[in-house]
Amino acid sequence: MIEHRKNTRYLSFAKAKIEGVNAGESLLKDLSVTGCCVECTSYVELAPNVRYRLEIIPETTSKIGIFNLLVESKWIHSESYSCDIGFCIVESPKGKHFERYVDYLSWRYAQGSSMTGDNNKPNSSE
Repeated sequence: MIEHRKNTRYLSFAKAKIEGVNAGESLLKDLSVTGCCVECTSYVELAPNVRYRLEIIPETTSKIGIFNLLVESKWIHSESYSCDIGFCIVESPKGKHFERYVDYLSWRYAQGSSMTGDNNKPNSSE
């Protein structure tokens, strides 16, 4: 599948919580400066183009604190007991934590690419 994105999406291992939504265990699969994908371990019914507050709990190795994003749902792909949700990022109240986390993911990707010789982007630009 070819993705047409303006900004690179970086793979993430952060936990995520969608305020007001019981999504079971949720993980931030990937993140860019304009969007993200959250994987939920239970089925979630979300309408498109609705705003939610998303709490991001970065992996401890990043040494970056918890931050929130105001996001808008764009798509949902459901399996029988799980789903992936695509969000565009509307606002980051703690912008510095968000920016530092994207920088951390970019650095981590660059370290992995230089070690393996892999010059491919993690996900095409958004």
